[in-house]
Amino acid sequence: MLQTNEDDQMIEAIKDMVKEWRRHLHQHPELSFQEEKTSQFVYEQLVSFGGLKVTRPTRTSVVASLIGSQPGKVLGLRADMDALPIHEENELEYVSENPGVMHACGHDGHTAMLLGAAKILTEMKGEIKGEIRFIFQHAEELPPGGAQELVDAGVVDDVDYIVGIHLMSLLPIGKVGIVYGPVTANSDMFDLKIIGKGGHSSQPENSIDPVIMAAQFITNIQQIVSRSLNPKEQLVISTTTLQAGSAKNVIPESVQIGGSVRSFSPEVREQAVSFIERIAKGVTEAHGGTYEFNYQYGYSTVFNDKALTKIVEECVAEALGEEFVEYGEGAMGGEDFSAYLQKAPGCFIPLGAGNAEKGIVYPHHHPRFDIDEDALEYGVRIFVQAAKNILG
Repeated sequence: MLQTNEDDQMIEAIKDMVKEWRRHLHQHPELSFQEEKTSQFVYEQLVSFGGLKVTRPTRTSVVASLIGSQPGKVLGLRADMDALPIHEENELEYVSENPGVMHACGHDGHTAMLLGAAKILTEMKGEIKGEIRFIFQHAEELPPGGAQELVDAGVVDDVDYIVGIHLMSLLPIGKVGIVYGPVTANSDMFDLKIIGKGGHSSQPENSIDPVIMAAQFITNIQQIVSRSLNPKEQLVISTTTLQAGSAKNVIPESVQIGGSVRSFSPEVREQAVSFIERIAKGVTEAHGGTYEFNYQYGYSTVFNDKALTKIVEECVAEALGEEFVEYGEGAMGGEDFSAYLQKAPGCFIPLGAGNAEKGIVYPHHHPRFDIDEDALEYGVRIFVQAAKNILG
């Protein structure tokens, strides 16, 4: 079901509006669970379109339902709205006005694209079979995440399919990532306290040195990936924080270690927990120390449904052209879109928004992150085409 000339005219008519929405949101970013002005802005735009049932399932989220003229399936379309605690270093006329807060992950663009799609699809209500549910989600950046709150609130209980788009600054403009299978990873964290016996650095024999134990632990956990796991599996374990002592002539009582664990499969995820604690136990017991271990499960893998991804791939080709399709593999980043997949098959789409010629080359979560705004139109087109094809 190709986009028609009428579709093109509608998208062309709102192209500048979508850009202005994005710039307004970029200028007024809000952190996770604090998106009060952002959600109110989205709410007001949706109400102004007419024909939508607009609700506030949580304090800082918005959901709008478009009921078609004929019965059919329920399709969820999702955008996230929160920003990051980063001070923006871009020199833009719409640079962040909130010091220390920045849209450094493209969520301003996601929100603007979905608003654009909602406006167009509302005008096409007579052609819609079933229901389109526009989900403007809060707090993607901060676990346990806004997606799980919306799942718990019943927002997707009767949804049959769900689609999300993520702008990617390191994927060139004009490319849309099509990934079959895992798109993002299980993203977990751990804290480990290694407890020894403090003392004077000149008399180590009277102490139980937690620094020595910590060094062995950090080295040994890297062998999990190389020696304890099937090499065909993917696992990343990174030690990212380390606090020990305050004086150079004192052996400290304890060492605090923190780290990140990324995996794709549920089995490897559980194995990693077991392996990490086993090494902590072995190292500390061998030296006469003890430990306290805390593992925090973060977002689960976003796994694209094969059949739905095939439909979305066709949507991209129809809406933009076959040359836009770029087959890709999963990345080790995390995304709470995975929460929705407890309820319905989904497809998560990386959309190219980088452009070296315009200097848009910085990665996500960087103080100079930006997107090529030409990608916004592409996102609107994909959302509209997906709604027509999946429900049609």
